Amino acid sequence: MGFHIMYAEHPTHMWFGIVLITSTFATICQLYWDYVEDWGLLNLKSNNKWLRDELILKNKNFYYISIVINFLLRLTWIYTLLNLKRLSDFNHHLIELLLALLEIIRRGIWHFYRMENEYLNNVGKFRPVKTVPIPY
Repeated sequence: MGFHIMYAEHPTHMWFGIVLITSTFATICQLYWDYVEDWGLLNLKSNNKWLRDELILKNKNFYYISIVINFLLRLTWIYTLLNLKRLSDFNHHLIELLLALLEIIRRGIWHFYRMENEYLNNVGKFRPVKTVPIPY
């Protein structure tokens, strides 16, 4: 985030490169965390190619489509690098509104698969609890 601010204040090739490299690395880490840790997908040993063994949705295509949508929507930070000054203020704000709405959709999709993964892990390991013990 700090590099984005520096690039916005000083749009040089050096800051562009730094923002590009750090944002790409952050996006790769975020995608890994989304798919593997939060969603439990991309399991190479799974019976379902690139997914996990247990799936709630019967149609596997929903998982593959969601992987692609999440990937594409994680790349919306590229818009900030384009620095489109030729757009009018109205168009610029309209695009930012559209990107915000797409982020809400991405987080909704993420939340569904995160909750599905948590449910399958908790039920599979017989850990559902009604109350959480208080430590004191």
